[in-house]
Amino acid sequence: MNFIYSLEKAFNESADAVNAEAMSKYMKNNFPFFGIKTNERRFIFKKICLENQKETAENSREIALSLYSKKERELHYCALEILIKNLKKKYLKEDIKFIEKLIITHSWWDSVDVIAKFILGEYLLEFPLERGNVISRFSNSDNMWLNRSAILFQLSYKGKTDFDLLKTLCEKHGTSNEFFIQKSIGWALREYSKVNPIAVKNFVSISDLKNLSKREALKNL
Repeated sequence: MNFIYSLEKAFNESADAVNAEAMSKYMKNNFPFFGIKTNERRFIFKKICLENQKETAENSREIALSLYSKKERELHYCALEILIKNLKKKYLKEDIKFIEKLIITHSWWDSVDVIAKFILGEYLLEFPLERGNVISRFSNSDNMWLNRSAILFQLSYKGKTDFDLLKTLCEKHGTSNEFFIQKSIGWALREYSKVNPIAVKNFVSISDLKNLSKREALKNL
């Protein structure tokens, strides 16, 4: 695909070994980087998207999967940005398999959180009848990143948040020793506290959550 070839070429030309080492270290050396900082990466990405608009619009899923199969983390970020831009209100019911694959592939907080909020969350707004089955399956999974995604998928819902569901998920995983689960619980509750602070305060006061989750939940209250 011309888009992927052009993107990789541009990223290779802009690569910075010093930045790459620092960025990889920040991500616990889980991924190699070209070493392109966010603003520059997005500038290059936007330019090449405009030059290949038809290709990216018509082949979003295929391009995203191809980019996600590569090793450099910046390409994974671009894959997610393509999906967010091109699939909103155009998801297919069967896309949940695709979304799950993204969550469990090259999993780390920086990708999983974007997928949970902007892709899984949007998908479940478009297919609300799928929510029960999907969230039940994700929250019961042995994969911690699917658990985290189930907790975080309502981050952008604001007043549309199903607080009863959120409380159930928080209680279900509330005693987890996983740092990323404790943080996700606190984050999800903190975000909902912008809509209903009293409800969050009351829930935290009677819940058996870990201290980290409680601190994160009440940080802005």
